[in-house]
Amino acid sequence: MPPTSPADVDVPITLRNLGRVRVLGALVRAHRLSRTDLVRRTGLARATVGSVTADLIRSGIVTDEGAIPGGNPGTGRPPRALALNPASAYAVGVDIGHDHIRVMLCDLVGAPVRDHVLPRAVDHDAAAVLTRTAELVDQVRREAGVPADRVLGVGVGIACPVDRDGALRAEGIMPGWVGVRPAEELHGRTGFPVSLVNDANAGVLAEHRYGAARESGDVVYLRLSTGIGAGLLCAGRLLLGSGGLAGELGHLSVEPHGLICRCGNRGCLETVANPTAITRLLTAVAGAAVSTADLVDLVRAGDRGAIRAVADAGEAVGRALAQAVTMFNPELVVIGGELVATGEVLLESVRNAVRRNAMGSHTQRLRVVPGALGDSAGARGAAALVLNDAPERLAALLAG
Repeated sequence: MPPTSPADVDVPITLRNLGRVRVLGALVRAHRLSRTDLVRRTGLARATVGSVTADLIRSGIVTDEGAIPGGNPGTGRPPRALALNPASAYAVGVDIGHDHIRVMLCDLVGAPVRDHVLPRAVDHDAAAVLTRTAELVDQVRREAGVPADRVLGVGVGIACPVDRDGALRAEGIMPGWVGVRPAEELHGRTGFPVSLVNDANAGVLAEHRYGAARESGDVVYLRLSTGIGAGLLCAGRLLLGSGGLAGELGHLSVEPHGLICRCGNRGCLETVANPTAITRLLTAVAGAAVSTADLVDLVRAGDRGAIRAVADAGEAVGRALAQAVTMFNPELVVIGGELVATGEVLLESVRNAVRRNAMGSHTQRLRVVPGALGDSAGARGAAALVLNDAPERLAALLAG
């Protein structure tokens, strides 16, 4: 599981709470089920399912949506559909990038309710950023009229390697965050349980739950932004590595004699394929500053220099991805981050490079697609960290 704050879910182990967790878990996965479906999926006795669902309906967590049309024709009363009440509980997702703070309030089924983006340089002042983040968490909750006791927790995705114990490996990447434990700090500032992951891991969770990877269990999600990182799913589970640091594809060397990277190594993928590196090349040619938005516009307008720069970056990305494809054999690669807005110029270059540099048996059925969630993936995936534990968290609330 991803690292969390000390305020982890603590559910008293009773048969009733076990029943609640199983029923809620089944509804989280399937959205709408009859009581008969719940008996089959949870393994609980019919009487137990009836008692637990009645309890959950009284609490407002589950709603009875009425008879299922066409259900059990000619066999008596038709089954009734039960579903989670989206407004019964909420999660907050936070995306802390190098140049922004994004805070999103999501309902129990993950739909965004409030979303606030604050442009801000974050790399050098962790305390101020965390204080402002806590203020935004409170702001989106109050704007939506959600009482604090209906917030299950806060998930945070951050543009920095995150160790399993919650510490940041921030040296050279986010200098002002060295030694900081954001989950503990935000828990202290908000009072909510806080879960923390790298932003690419948040992205893969979001695309798996809501976006381009919903039908896939073995996925590489690559975020091409100011920082470049990958989130890895194996059989539907996050692959974090022994220290929680798996997926740092941005720091694979693709140019042995290239530029020194902020991580201290030379020729890392970040030095040639992040938007800043590409726009720097075009700025030198144009003699005027070129932004990432300008880069996207130039590509769409057919500018040959911009197209070449993006295609070259895609080639480097594909060579790095080929190593991940060879090692993890995913069925799907999802590309996210600002650079994906350049479209097929980037994606086709990536696909070609992966095919040239990985084994044919690994790429025959591999798909490389753009993310479906755009720049909201980080915040929605961070909220999903909390919602993944919703059955246990809701059972704990009811037990309390």
